Amino acid sequence: MIELIFLGSFVGLLSGFFGIGGGTILIPLLLILGYETKIAIGISVVQMIFSSVYGSYLNNKKGTLDVPMVFTIGLGGFAGASLSGYIASKFSDESLEFIFLSFAFFALSTFFFKSKEHRDQKEVRKITLLLIGVFLGAISMTIGVGGSIILVPTLVGFLHVPLKKAISAGLFFVVFSSVAGFISHAMIGHVDYEKGVTIGMASLVGVYIGIHLKDKVDVDLQKKLLASFYFLIVLYLTSRIFF
Repeated sequence: MIELIFLGSFVGLLSGFFGIGGGTILIPLLLILGYETKIAIGISVVQMIFSSVYGSYLNNKKGTLDVPMVFTIGLGGFAGASLSGYIASKFSDESLEFIFLSFAFFALSTFFFKSKEHRDQKEVRKITLLLIGVFLGAISMTIGVGGSIILVPTLVGFLHVPLKKAISAGLFFVVFSSVAGFISHAMIGHVDYEKGVTIGMASLVGVYIGIHLKDKVDVDLQKKLLASFYFLIVLYLTSRIFF
């Protein structure tokens, strides 16, 4: 229990500090501790419900959350994520780890490309936003990550959404995808409720601390720290899969 509390607090701290859902961090740590991949994914989905709801509440208080836009993407994410448990059940643990490695590598690669912010945000049809949500929800929740890793670069690079609004949108999207993902994975039997809730509750403390710390740290240093962390994740998963 103490181990899970420390783990949840640590993941929540990084989640609040870096503005991510937490699954990309939690799953590799659970794998290191010896959990099966599908159980680790189920625990991660529970944790993301806690961190995304609380983080979105804080972002909404700061006025950086565009609810109408993200609500449409979120509905698509809910629909796509509802299939995630079924999709995950059709893959082996090794295949899921390889897909997760691809996501981690993509997250790492985004730090080597600067996203250009545009003055005017593009007007996009709701059906397009809905389809984006369906795709991200289905793929991301299959491997237990929230989807913000891909959604944020998509919003900034293709839809010209300001970065701060995109980050808030990414976390709010995780609310929809994680709830649907939880239902889907629970029906398949991938969720360890006791461990998931314990880590999720502990992560709230970490999220609160992380959000306050991020305003005191230089942005460039923050990016370098997150890039270093993803680099370690990629190294670990690469060695686990291929060696």
